[in-house]
Amino acid sequence: MSIYSLEKLIAETRRIARDYRNATGKPLGGVSGEIAQFDACKQLDLEPVPPGTQGGYDAVGRGKRAGKKIQIKGRVIFDEERSGQRIGQLKLEQEWDSVVLVLMDDHFEPFEIYEAERDEIVAAQEAGQSKRAKRGAMSVAKFKAISQLVWTREFGEENEVWDNRSGS
Repeated sequence: MSIYSLEKLIAETRRIARDYRNATGKPLGGVSGEIAQFDACKQLDLEPVPPGTQGGYDAVGRGKRAGKKIQIKGRVIFDEERSGQRIGQLKLEQEWDSVVLVLMDDHFEPFEIYEAERDEIVAAQEAGQSKRAKRGAMSVAKFKAISQLVWTREFGEENEVWDNRSGS
């Protein structure tokens, strides 16, 4: 057992990742996914699966998401003007119910979390004709278009989910 709380370790990881990018101009590999998993679990009441667990999901829902198997993806947005930003490969062949995308600012702090159900993602992938789409790759813009905004830094977890597809 560590003498540090996980919350304290994640805060230090955010600082190191930010300082590393400022010093080198490159992101510190693998860090954003770990931070995203921590933030999604904390903000959306999810239970992370134990390390080494086989399956295509990173957490299991509690509360209103009880029992739901969720993949968690994270993306740091350093330049909002830059288009074509992608999320990590979606594991379409594995068992999961939804995907959560945690968007973070250049300080590795979350500012929005989106969630898309499996059937929405599969339909979008089938509609995409590119080789990337067939491999489970998707742009951040496409994910946002088919998903629902479920958490924001300003308001926390959304009581009424905002649906990107209908604009409601």
